[in-house]
Amino acid sequence: MKSLDEIKSEYPLHWQIWNGNLEDLQQQLQTEKIDKEKIDPRGRTPLMLAVRLSNLQCVKCLLAAKCNATYEHAGWSIVQEAVCTGDVDILTAIIEVRDLQRHVQRVTHVPKLLQHLLDAPDFYIEMKWEFTSWVPLMSRLCPSDTYKVYKRGANVRIDTTLLGFDNNTWQRGNRSYIFKGGKETATMIEIDHDTHEVMVEQMSSDIGDIVAIPPPIGTVRARLAAPVITNNIEMDKISFERNKSGIWGWRSEKSEIINGYNCKVYGASNVEFVTKTRMDHLSEEQIKNKTARTPLHSLLGIADEDYVPPTDAAAPAAIKDRTPSPRLGEAAAACIENGDSAASALLGESNGSSTCGSGASTPRSLITPEEYFSAEVDLQGRDIGKPKNLSTKVQRFKANLWLAEEHPIRLQEQVLPILDLMSTMASPHVSKLKDFITMQLPAGFPVKVEIPLFHVLNACITFGNVFAMTSPVDHVSTLQEQDRVTCLVDDRCFDIPSHYVNRGADSRRQMPLDEDDMLQYAIEQSLAETSGAGGACGLDNESDKVDIWEVLRGQHTVGTELLPEDDEQLQRVLQESLLGAHANASGSPVSEDDDDGGFRYMDTDLALAMRLSQQEQQKFELERQREQEMIEQALKLSLQEH
Repeated sequence: MKSLDEIKSEYPLHWQIWNGNLEDLQQQLQTEKIDKEKIDPRGRTPLMLAVRLSNLQCVKCLLAAKCNATYEHAGWSIVQEAVCTGDVDILTAIIEVRDLQRHVQRVTHVPKLLQHLLDAPDFYIEMKWEFTSWVPLMSRLCPSDTYKVYKRGANVRIDTTLLGFDNNTWQRGNRSYIFKGGKETATMIEIDHDTHEVMVEQMSSDIGDIVAIPPPIGTVRARLAAPVITNNIEMDKISFERNKSGIWGWRSEKSEIINGYNCKVYGASNVEFVTKTRMDHLSEEQIKNKTARTPLHSLLGIADEDYVPPTDAAAPAAIKDRTPSPRLGEAAAACIENGDSAASALLGESNGSSTCGSGASTPRSLITPEEYFSAEVDLQGRDIGKPKNLSTKVQRFKANLWLAEEHPIRLQEQVLPILDLMSTMASPHVSKLKDFITMQLPAGFPVKVEIPLFHVLNACITFGNVFAMTSPVDHVSTLQEQDRVTCLVDDRCFDIPSHYVNRGADSRRQMPLDEDDMLQYAIEQSLAETSGAGGACGLDNESDKVDIWEVLRGQHTVGTELLPEDDEQLQRVLQESLLGAHANASGSPVSEDDDDGGFRYMDTDLALAMRLSQQEQQKFELERQREQEMIEQALKLSLQEH
């Protein structure tokens, strides 16, 4: 175990933060050789330690010294840790500097990406995104989008129609993002084809005297009112193997033709999608509201895990997620030991925020600096800072991968830089695709990929219309050479329409990125809502929004309020559907008196949808019976031959 002198020498910034010595911390930061990003034995930088201990003054001091505000530890970012403190000032300070650092990283990274693409062959390709879900009826209403990518030299254009998820709906639009690369700078042009407006941004790492980018109004409050969610795919556990086709005894490795390319079909097994949710900063009332189960949630099994406050008997297990800040001192320890209610106030820090709201007893011991800074010491799950309220969900996902051995597009040189570029202006789902296909995949180009996005949402991505060979594209010409096919992308693809209005630019602008945890929370909240008004399912021509959730809330017409029986009706529909499918699978006869298939009480449109679903199930059962008969016939013939 390290001594205090060793800790002071090896972790000088951490030590000053641990003890709350602001003046000494400022002096240490002025030392040239000091490592501002040194990681302690528990994986935290000085800034993350200051946030974890809810020390606002130390946080501001470290941010002024330009410490990294984008660091992540154990799957949690510094912004997420700031949310869990419940401190408005800490969270605001972190987001301001984090957004500025993101902006600087983007404006320096994009020109390098475009220069990297300069030497790659020109191309045109389309990426079709189809969002699916295991929730009944959801898949037919999930949106789809096709990214159209043009590349010529150091210029890239990306067209998209699916802009993001907001206010319980998928936002539709018609946008083009054009990147024009120079030697050290780049220009990004955002074109809104609906409003005929253009915004031009000059990407330069010179930000002048800017020290922060204030977050949009309401961002901080929205984060503090929502749980903190992180998603992770256990990449190390994933393995790939060829899928098989055919019947028993005559099975062979499966291949399919996808967009004209012969693809080997692989199955990705052991894909575990881990969702962790923290509610450290929420009050008891907020936690109850967030974890409340609706009848639909109970049916589908998608509600968050119920939080059960541990009893005294379960105190050892509770210790791992509930350890107070070391700055509470012996007085706090005494309060905790005696069960004094004042302990809650001490744990709430001095920012006026609510405590963890779990109602749980606090641990009986504090972590000493010798324990924390000694890597060989096992803390047995204990931690510093505000008590944690953590729940974990694991969803096992069976993914498929279609790989073509011969493909005109090169994955490393052409596709990956484009995905990297798209991740600077698109939602986090593009980054998930990039992470997935950069694994150790079998040989070949991934023409089609399935990946999990959130707890209830998956994505299927298909690359197609390469070089505009399948369907013609304006200003793209397909060139057939002796041994290969290429294309010529005209410079007009990267021009701004002359009649569009330039609405100016902001060199400090941070691209509106959908935060991964906030996006998932918005999606799951839309499932939990059982009141309010909404539009018709699918595409609403007036608002031009795709609402994939209203069918689960039983909404039928625009402007009508949801009646309680609508939710009951939908639950009854889903129950009857699931029970019907189970009955068919088990061979149970269907009552002859039930002429309407059990759908007599439902809305006409829903009844039609459920009948179609039932017909598909019956068709599947017939195919399965035919396959079984073929197997039996083959066995009989085999026995006769012998």
